[in-house]
Amino acid sequence: MSNRLVIIPTYNEKENIGRILTEIFSLPLAFDVLVIDDHSPDGTAEIVADMQSVYPDRLFLEQRPGKMGLGTAYIHGFKWALRNNYTYIFEMDADFSHNPKDLIRLYEACAQGHADVAIGSRYVKGGKTENWPLDRSILSYGASLYVRLITRMPVKDSTAGFVCYRRKVLETINLDEIQFWGYAFQIEMKFTAWKLGFRLKEIPITFVDRKQGTSKMNRSIIKEGILGVMKIQWQSLFRNYAHRLRRIPQNPEHTPHRS
Repeated sequence: MSNRLVIIPTYNEKENIGRILTEIFSLPLAFDVLVIDDHSPDGTAEIVADMQSVYPDRLFLEQRPGKMGLGTAYIHGFKWALRNNYTYIFEMDADFSHNPKDLIRLYEACAQGHADVAIGSRYVKGGKTENWPLDRSILSYGASLYVRLITRMPVKDSTAGFVCYRRKVLETINLDEIQFWGYAFQIEMKFTAWKLGFRLKEIPITFVDRKQGTSKMNRSIIKEGILGVMKIQWQSLFRNYAHRLRRIPQNPEHTPHRS
């Protein structure tokens, strides 16, 4: 086992899951992978289970009884990672919108660059998207701009789902208090880490629209994002984030930084 775990939630990703796992395990730096499958009817979990014999002690599978939301999958994975003593925990999609090679760059930003949360960003210098229609590009960039205007969080790609967390960030956040499970989940996690004083760093990536499978984006997810941001900011006015810092051991490597 390595000290790096990539969490990949899946639902009907049979076209992609085998290839994405093979590419991750072919990287020059070792990553373990936890796939959390929400009872995919297309046999995604069965593909992963078959591959476990090829990658023993590196590939893990958690199967849930049905579609329970992206956020709940990641929370499940975060808790699993903490129980199993991983130091660096990654979020990643199964559909090749995230390049597996960029896992190394996210890791280095945390392990060598002093970031507590490294974000694969489309909207910093050097970042971009490919194969997106104009309306989706406008919607995505507009959503990130909206989040910055409402929350003042210094992150240009707040909805990004390609992220590396240091263990201490996930230990400090009360994961049971995360409210959103769809589009706003990514925003809430970054916002909470920022409010707790952790260092967030954006790493430019190229985000490629999926070529296989079906996008999970829908109107309810977008609505949650719009309304969720306002709720997150409103509640932050009355929430004492600082008291949670007492849970952090006095270790300089893990002490949150406030600028």
